[in-house]
Amino acid sequence: MRIPMTEYLIIDLDTERWTCRVCSHDLGDARGNYKEGTLVYDRDPREIHQSILDPQKYEFTFAPDPTFCRILEFYCPGCGTQLETEYVPPGHPPTVDMLWDIDSLREQWTKRGTNPETVINYGPGEEAVADFSPALGSYNSLSPSAPHSHS
Repeated sequence: MRIPMTEYLIIDLDTERWTCRVCSHDLGDARGNYKEGTLVYDRDPREIHQSILDPQKYEFTFAPDPTFCRILEFYCPGCGTQLETEYVPPGHPPTVDMLWDIDSLREQWTKRGTNPETVINYGPGEEAVADFSPALGSYNSLSPSAPHSHS
């Protein structure tokens, strides 16, 4: 069973591995940080956020100082799809942005009896729409008939 976790990341519960949704490249143990299986580009933030003021005239130009901030871009080694970006201090290790209880995730989706890739149908080449009605039954927050706290 494959669970879409982001637009470009899947957890394969059968193998307990992170996988790229574009090319199915294995990114590592699903009980760990998928970023360890990616290519990382450590960018100077001035490449993205150029100076607003002339650096020849002013010490502070509204561009991030690379001695205080770096931009880490994470790419799939199989297809080059950018999976994540984060701003961190120089030398800081990649953050852990997702840590899942794989056993509970498997149990929850097994109980639902639905295909997660059908229910969570956003991703590459698709419209960013998720139809949770098979998983949630009659209570679906996207449904106009769902109960609202302000009804």
